[in-house]
Amino acid sequence: MAEDAIEESKPDEFAALFGPFVRLLNYTGEIFILLGQLIREMFKPGGIGFRELIEQMAALGVSSIPIALLTNFASGAVLALYFAPFLNRYGVGSFTGGVVALSISRELAPVLTGVVVAARAGSAIAAEIGTMRVTEQIDALRALAVSPIRYLVVPRVLAAVIMLPVVCVMADTAGIGGGYIIATHLDVPASAFFDSIRTLLVPTDFLLGIVKTLFFGLILAIVGCHQGLRTRGGATEVGRATTNAVVISIVLIYISDYFLADVLFASAPSNI
Repeated sequence: MAEDAIEESKPDEFAALFGPFVRLLNYTGEIFILLGQLIREMFKPGGIGFRELIEQMAALGVSSIPIALLTNFASGAVLALYFAPFLNRYGVGSFTGGVVALSISRELAPVLTGVVVAARAGSAIAAEIGTMRVTEQIDALRALAVSPIRYLVVPRVLAAVIMLPVVCVMADTAGIGGGYIIATHLDVPASAFFDSIRTLLVPTDFLLGIVKTLFFGLILAIVGCHQGLRTRGGATEVGRATTNAVVISIVLIYISDYFLADVLFASAPSNI
């Protein structure tokens, strides 16, 4: 009897030990399968619904501009608030502009833009597709011989990949503008602020930061669509899928940011 009890406990111990790892592998596999289906549908004859793409670009990108600008403006202002007195103390306050612009262009603008769009638009993607899933609208699309991947996923992913770099450019400007206002208030000359930007930054600092947002847009759109498509049950599951989409997207954005920074900026020309 004791041996039987030991044998029965082994599967439970195995599940407890390796269950999270197995679920991670399953989830990763599902994401890559969805990505493969997305690529296949994009290159099928017939083209992509232009009207749906424009609508998603407005919903994901244009509507996210105010919160992205506000977030990055405040971040640039805070950076200047910290760095201007510190650099002035050592007689190099004129470099405040370069420090703020470098931080904004390489890191804060791309990452914060990805995070706020994931929180706002990624959650909306998961909620919308999840609601369609539980109300059997996706099954109705299949019954009409319409691919849900082509009709729902492709426009949202393309819209995110197209619009996130656009929003990031505006976020760069807002962040540097916030830093400029606070830096000049803290006795950093305006001419020195912009001179240090020209001294410390090269065009690749801005361009590679924008390149990051291409990957961030792909991540938040794929994760949001995947969470919506795998939703089962009712309203509670839709809410859970929405929460999961935001959390997973933000975590993946931060993880991928490290590897992208290592790959993109390791060999990029720089003045620092």
